[in-house]
Amino acid sequence: MSRRIRETQKIFKVFCEGSTEHHYIDEMRRQKKLTITLKLVNMEGGGYRNFLEQVKTDGTTNCLAKFIIIDGDRAIAEEGEKKNLRELLDYCILQNKSGRIPHFLIVNCPDFEYIACLHTPKYKGQNVAQYLTKELGYKSVEAFKANTKVYHALNTNGNSYEHMISLLKEENCFVVNKYSINKKLYEIKVSTTCYWEKLERKSSNINEFFEVVTGFNA
Repeated sequence: MSRRIRETQKIFKVFCEGSTEHHYIDEMRRQKKLTITLKLVNMEGGGYRNFLEQVKTDGTTNCLAKFIIIDGDRAIAEEGEKKNLRELLDYCILQNKSGRIPHFLIVNCPDFEYIACLHTPKYKGQNVAQYLTKELGYKSVEAFKANTKVYHALNTNGNSYEHMISLLKEENCFVVNKYSINKKLYEIKVSTTCYWEKLERKSSNINEFFEVVTGFNA
């Protein structure tokens, strides 16, 4: 009797900078049974350059795509970090042009806390720190960041990432990744464009992450 050939599972690799994003995506991965490997990047002492180094050195075996999820506030506040962000962006663009493993650079402006607030219908542009404490009931922003059940909190009782995505506007995004998916060939092609004049706008292209990982596993 012939031996059954074991099919190798293809995965998405997600690089994120904060524990909040890590907790959120990890719980989402479990609930939706997504093929995701999470990489938490330490930003201390290197900022966006730490992302670049880790993304460069991380392996690509059985990898469908890499998602690099960062906050834009560092580049807004520090000129040196803007240079580091440019290097990270240029690297992702180069990888996508090469046709090898696609790299999705996801930039939340100013940060993931703002994106979290967009999950809730009551958020109408209020101060993020005040909204997290007064409306969502956290003792502080730090307490929100430490919540290991953040995905559950932001996706129950009328809150949802679908609502968040509905509020995002592509015309405000600093980075836009146009992509096509061939599920039969396990192939994703990406073309990345950035708009530096939009860096300080409140925006995000994190919808691309949700669309790709949930769509591919549908």
